Amino acid sequence: MRFIDEFRDGELASGLAAAIRRVVRRDREYRFMEFCGGHTHTISRYGLSDLLPHQVRMIHGPGCPVCVLPIGRIDMAIRLVRDAGVMLCSYGDPMRVPASGGLSLLKAKAGPGRASGSDIRMIYSAADALLVARQNPQRQVVLLAIGFETTTPPTALVIKQAQALGLGNFSVLCCHVLTPPAIASILDSPEVRQGGSVGIDGLVGPAHVSTIIGTQPYEFVAEQYRKPVVVAGFEPLDVMQAILMLIEQVNAGRALVENQFSRAVTREGNRKAQNLMAEVFELRRSFAWRGLGDLPFSALRIRREFAEFDAERRFAIRYEAVADHPACECGAILRGVKRPSQCRLFASVCTPENPVGSCMVSSEGACAAHYSFGRFADLERVS
Repeated sequence: MRFIDEFRDGELASGLAAAIRRVVRRDREYRFMEFCGGHTHTISRYGLSDLLPHQVRMIHGPGCPVCVLPIGRIDMAIRLVRDAGVMLCSYGDPMRVPASGGLSLLKAKAGPGRASGSDIRMIYSAADALLVARQNPQRQVVLLAIGFETTTPPTALVIKQAQALGLGNFSVLCCHVLTPPAIASILDSPEVRQGGSVGIDGLVGPAHVSTIIGTQPYEFVAEQYRKPVVVAGFEPLDVMQAILMLIEQVNAGRALVENQFSRAVTREGNRKAQNLMAEVFELRRSFAWRGLGDLPFSALRIRREFAEFDAERRFAIRYEAVADHPACECGAILRGVKRPSQCRLFASVCTPENPVGSCMVSSEGACAAHYSFGRFADLERVS
């Protein structure tokens, strides 16, 4: 584990913290949003906020694909199981996302009727879902495919494999979304813009997403919004170094896309993965995000060449919008407008064991991370 330990070294972290204190200007504040929930988890787990001077504030962003998945999409999956009798395959985190009527995929799996038993299966990879379809030729098997650009290539690959195998019992409910449109939506939102300017000074760019798409897609943030972006890895020292790089850019009046995660990310990204995605998927005209609303050209759908593997076409199922819990502040938290502790349900009615909103489901969600590692931090700062 030596390689990982090097990125969690306490002395190096103290040195980076000292460097940050040296360059921070006392006459201004620095507000940086970490878009990815992996960074939120790292900041909370390792107490990085305690190492930062009070002038530096980290703002939680959309977090993870589970957090931004709207209720209506989970409802679609449950309807496929109950009404069409399919065998649904899902990754672990979406199983617990609250749906309509007090349901979730996990509760539907345990409930009575056709949605019980093995009709809903938790998987670890898209390839697992393909294997389930091959092992159950008499059943229609649907993969609930969610994720940012990181998990999209594996979904594209299994669709191509299903076509090559001639599997007539496999299809995909595609809920893959794209990172850059979500960033633009946040920077354009009236709540973030203050007095005609964007109330965020810079962005810690996603790590895993960037291994696929590269750093080039974020250049519009620097060019159009004049805000720096630093793509960072997920280890504590990665995040600390990224914050230092952002502060130095802000102090110098620069707005560039920099790559702290150069050991895994390039400007161009993974061309082979990008070509695979482009072959199987195309842009949707609009897609509903939890907390961000309907965003144009922000998600993917399966191309007509692979229409037989599109669950929405095969089962003629449509998305129906469903309002979030009226007291849940997930939408505002996803936009960085509120902190988890500002939700009246946080740590009382809403906990990781009983999540009311999606931000409390995944360990990378802002509420779950804050609950596990930092829910008393706000109280300590006040006292």
